[in-house]
Amino acid sequence: MKLNLLDLNPTELKEYVTSLGFPAFRAKQIYEWLMKGVWSFNEMTNVPVAMRDVLEENSSVGLLKIRQKLQSEIDDTCKYIFCLEDGCIIESVLMKYKYGYSICISSQAGCRMGCKFCASSDIPFSRSLSAGEMLAQILTVNRDKNIKIGHIVIMGIGEPLDNYENVIKFLRNVGEPLGVNISYRKISLSTCGVVPGIYRLAEENIPITLSISLHNPFDDQRSLIMPINRKYNLDKLLEACNSYIVKSGRRITFEYAMISGVNDSSEHAEKLSARLRGMLCHVNLIPMNKVSGKSFERSHKRSIEQFSQILEKSGISVTVRRELGRDINAACGQLRKQHVETETTESN
Repeated sequence: MKLNLLDLNPTELKEYVTSLGFPAFRAKQIYEWLMKGVWSFNEMTNVPVAMRDVLEENSSVGLLKIRQKLQSEIDDTCKYIFCLEDGCIIESVLMKYKYGYSICISSQAGCRMGCKFCASSDIPFSRSLSAGEMLAQILTVNRDKNIKIGHIVIMGIGEPLDNYENVIKFLRNVGEPLGVNISYRKISLSTCGVVPGIYRLAEENIPITLSISLHNPFDDQRSLIMPINRKYNLDKLLEACNSYIVKSGRRITFEYAMISGVNDSSEHAEKLSARLRGMLCHVNLIPMNKVSGKSFERSHKRSIEQFSQILEKSGISVTVRRELGRDINAACGQLRKQHVETETTESN
């Protein structure tokens, strides 16, 4: 495939431009166009035609093909299905809040973690995304909606810490002052508990918000729904989290999907309170979205309220996530799952 210019930072782009025999100052012009989100080199009107032709022959501007777009009739949430250069399918979700636009992006085409309640676990893993393919999700939506996204959640399809090098490069590129220039403090990264990656991330000195997909405070039960727990149990995970807090000085968010009859009892809330007591953290309770083909159901509203009250009485900061895009297959990976299954059926 052609070189994706969105994979390059300004220094790397300058080196690439000069390697083609063009003046270094052209790199800044090209980079500015890339960050605006252009569909082709022909839009770069201050770049000579001859240079555009050479760039077209050897590289791409990196924006993604929109396969499908679903707009919620309930709120302003919009889910995108993107097709990558090699045909892989990924999802992104645009959300609108009082403070502006936030996007949930994918870091991989598929996921190797196998969480039982996630739609992504039903589709075979294809590959990890490059830094440019992650950035392209933001730029493509910016261009499509004529907006400027100011917040990023790396919580879509894939495990970010299973694609460590590319995710770190993406984070550094997205914070580039000459680029989209989104503050690290407006970026959240979610992991299911890849412990070595948490320790590595603590050393990067990138002040993002680290979110942990916890979903159960009992090791045996968590292992049943999240296979990663068999390798890195809760003691190891929470030890890594405490180390991250000390090293970064940043509060950690624990994501907790409320699943009826699985993890929403008072016993679960008490155990979670005991495990997190004294830690600099916040718990985000998530009413689970129904996933086709899965038997899991969301907890009743009263169960979520009681769970939240127990945490609050233990002095733990807690919120219940506002539901967004419930009418557009909001569960992560669900729309991609439908696309892949349809393509498989048609090919057979």
